[in-house]
Amino acid sequence: MTDLPGPTLHVEFVRPDGLTTPLTETLETDVRQERDPSDETATQVTVRVRNAGDRPVTGGIRVRLAMSGVAEPWWLIPGLFYGENRPVDCDVAYPRFAATEPADPQTMVSNAWSFRADRAATPAVFGWGGHAGMALVTEETSELGMSGLGFTHHDEDGDPTAEVHVTFPYREEPVVYDGSATPAPAEASTWTWHPGQSTTVCLQAHTLTADRHGYAPILRRAHARGRRAGSIRPWVGVPEAADLAAYGLHRWHYDPDPGVLLETVAFDRGVHDDRARTLDRQAMHVGWVSGIPWAYALLAHARRLTDAEPATAARYREAGTRVVDLVCDNLAPCGTFWGRWDRERGWTQSWTPLAGALHARTLGEATLFLLRALALGDGAGAAHPAWVRAARGNLDHIASRQRTDGNLGAAHHAVTGEVLSWTGAAGLTSVAALCEAADLDDGRYLAAARRAGEYYARFVEAEFVHGAPEDVDLAPSSEDGYAAVMAYVALHRRTGEERWLDLARRAADWMLTFRYTYDVTFDARTTLGRHRFTTRGADQASPPNQHLHAYGLVCTGEMFELAAATGEEYYAERALEHLACFRQMLPRVDGELNGYRGMVTERYYQTRCFQPKGMLLTLSHAWSAGVLLLGCEQAIAAGRVPL
Repeated sequence: MTDLPGPTLHVEFVRPDGLTTPLTETLETDVRQERDPSDETATQVTVRVRNAGDRPVTGGIRVRLAMSGVAEPWWLIPGLFYGENRPVDCDVAYPRFAATEPADPQTMVSNAWSFRADRAATPAVFGWGGHAGMALVTEETSELGMSGLGFTHHDEDGDPTAEVHVTFPYREEPVVYDGSATPAPAEASTWTWHPGQSTTVCLQAHTLTADRHGYAPILRRAHARGRRAGSIRPWVGVPEAADLAAYGLHRWHYDPDPGVLLETVAFDRGVHDDRARTLDRQAMHVGWVSGIPWAYALLAHARRLTDAEPATAARYREAGTRVVDLVCDNLAPCGTFWGRWDRERGWTQSWTPLAGALHARTLGEATLFLLRALALGDGAGAAHPAWVRAARGNLDHIASRQRTDGNLGAAHHAVTGEVLSWTGAAGLTSVAALCEAADLDDGRYLAAARRAGEYYARFVEAEFVHGAPEDVDLAPSSEDGYAAVMAYVALHRRTGEERWLDLARRAADWMLTFRYTYDVTFDARTTLGRHRFTTRGADQASPPNQHLHAYGLVCTGEMFELAAATGEEYYAERALEHLACFRQMLPRVDGELNGYRGMVTERYYQTRCFQPKGMLLTLSHAWSAGVLLLGCEQAIAAGRVPL
């Protein structure tokens, strides 16, 4: 045991049954620690283990940092675990930390968790107490196989102790989360040291202050290492990716009767009609997974193509306009948009168990991109008065229902307009909409945006933003990060105030905890392995949705703005990496990836969750094509990529 400032470092043997013991004389161990001259928080740790006996030894090595006097720890495994991770009132089942509740692995509640490293956007585990913090950072794999990350909290003899650990090779305990509400049994991998055999593992140990934002510089350095290790290999350039995405969105998702962007369409178009109709989701959200944001992307693309390809531009303009018209012509009784359109049920509520509820993030995002559609050309408002009425209806509703403390509400009743839920930060996207409504504003909208910005700042400053996606309830998610970045960049753009810029920077750092800093190792026989898919730049969707997705392209423009405002080109680089990552795995011709030209999947499976690692979801999503198109157009407009 070696003392470090604050936490203490331990190196132990892990038996196949999971019990840890001191390293035996049979396993000769050499632990070396060297201070990192480039990082005052870091110690480079190298552990060499050699079997000096005459019999094989099977098990693993665990390196842990322990910190005493921590009654209420806060955890971070980037992209995977945030604080308690699952709020007690969240409806979705996935791993939750509880220091004082009884452990119940079957409901995925425990005071100790261990995970395989490829579930994390960076193979790192952080822990904070009231007085200090600590972290261990390693690589996805070592000589012993895939690494493992975890933490535990225990209270023995009145001394509450928090521990973070890295295990070589990985273990998943007390259960395995595979995307199901029913956990799978714990999984243990082991290594066998044969007589005379030695292995070496490396990691970094960090001692931190009590500031939970201390992860940011550590993850920046991890990203720099990942960037040096290899390049992202896009299949196409940005203009071609835009053309493919626009083609796919229009060809496969647009239905002119009645004028919708269908949420999902199956790669396999030859399946029997009854089955195909099941796979092709005959529905459209007004924002989020379909609707106005991606209709706007088509309109922006059409505007750029007007001179060079007038016939194509006209076709896309007609489709985008028709989608926006349909949504704006069919408002809910409360004066906002509906949540979604369904072919069988018509206009209806959002994906929520609350009867009649409309989700604030979905409404806010639809309103934001409606305002951007109005701003695409002179006279757009006069040409589309229903668009202006719809924008005002949504903005007036948002502002009028705001609570005195600034909360904009998370769910609104479609008929009465009553706020049905105030929990979480789903209202953040509406902050951006209120800021961008300058042409319609008499001062009320900006005032509401300021109040809301101050209210939601508590989520960003606590490093736990949650509630944005309709499908994961109150779980923290990458989409909460995007919403926060868009909100605070918009507030800074509108006001020029440093307060909002500081929050935008902090929100972007938190958002980037979900972004992979390294390339996951895939079996060469899998789809992702065969095509050498690089994961650096991709985002983990959320702790309950452990797959990679591209929704971060929604704030490509804001990340460029943030880089310019702060002078930190890092933010623009991360946005361009995200765009480069998802210019991979695009069907350029019919039949490629067993799909059709322009189809864009939602899910890339980089770990054991929902599907085997290395698979690709064979459904094209409207938002996936739309957000790629949007990101391309924003990069082109910003002059960040060559035409």
